Amino acid sequence: MDLTCTEEEEDFRARLRAWLGKVLPELPAKPSPDDWPGRRAYDLGWQRRLYEAGYAGLHWPVDAGGRGATPTQHLIFLEETERAGAPYVGANFVGLLHAGPTIAAEGTAAQRARWLPPVLRGDEVWCQGFSEPDAGSDLASLRTRAVRDGDDYVVTGSKIWTSHAEVSDWCELLVRTDPEAPKHRGISWLAMPMDAPGVTVRPLRTLAGSTEFAEMFLDEVRIPVANRVGAENDGWRVTMVTLSFERGTAFVGEVVACRRTLGELARTAKANGRWDDPVLRRRLGRLYGEFGALWRLTQWNVSESEGSGGVPGIGGSVFKLAYSHARQELYDVAAQVLGAASLSLEEEWTLDRLSSLSYTIAAGTSQIQQNIVAERILGLPKGR
Repeated sequence: MDLTCTEEEEDFRARLRAWLGKVLPELPAKPSPDDWPGRRAYDLGWQRRLYEAGYAGLHWPVDAGGRGATPTQHLIFLEETERAGAPYVGANFVGLLHAGPTIAAEGTAAQRARWLPPVLRGDEVWCQGFSEPDAGSDLASLRTRAVRDGDDYVVTGSKIWTSHAEVSDWCELLVRTDPEAPKHRGISWLAMPMDAPGVTVRPLRTLAGSTEFAEMFLDEVRIPVANRVGAENDGWRVTMVTLSFERGTAFVGEVVACRRTLGELARTAKANGRWDDPVLRRRLGRLYGEFGALWRLTQWNVSESEGSGGVPGIGGSVFKLAYSHARQELYDVAAQVLGAASLSLEEEWTLDRLSSLSYTIAAGTSQIQQNIVAERILGLPKGR
């Protein structure tokens, strides 16, 4: 892993900074958190600007519509956009960070041509249909059935925690295509149009008051066999590719955001007199070191993914496990620094703190990540 920026990469940073300085003041006001159609339009509008400026899918392979940027350029992009306060990918995150990279790695030429350009242009939004009410952490126990009928699969079942389902055009969907096979071998990965007859979406309200998640009910939904990514019953392997992106590189920008937040907390503590507390200073110092280490691990994971054709390795589980707990502690410290102000739901800090509680569950619970690290990295025997 070479962390030294070349002259070309520093030139890339300078051009990116100049572009951000010009375009960010031109952005419209952010919509209300409850205005999901407005949020979709805002997020897609930002993605369109990135596309037109040549920054969309920066690190994607050229044959997938990206620029084939180096890992260092990718990290520079994330650093500079976060430091400038640029919009997050928002409603686009499943398409850009999960489904899109999976299709780029596993899809046919026709599938790549159909689905990747609209994601990069900001034309279509994806959601993820993996989790089920009775198959949460044990994802391979999913029960949603897909029965082959000619050129279609007929799908019946339900999904839960489906992010941005109410404003999505497509869903990366896991289904059971062979109920007689061992549970990890009878699964297929499908791209489902969200406007297909038989799809019902019911928003779920979170602790923070948001409806970014939803239940999804599928009643004999017909999905073309041509929408299957990978071979029939090989969906678990394809899913591991998706999850490697979700755990290995999808949180990269958030590490940069947390490091910026940590700096803001230190400045706030100095301004409101809480900096004199030695316990608080030690907590902030430890978090500073932890997020610094996470950034180095991020650089390692991104570099490793470049050497493996763009697919991150299982080291992403190490990152995801450590990051989830560090983020929760960061916002615990924020509550200590802000005092009573951290209790107001009108404060962005409070919403971020409530959101941080989900990180030890989202994208694979910490217990699951611990098992993966123990068994696949450390080579420990499976528990009984």
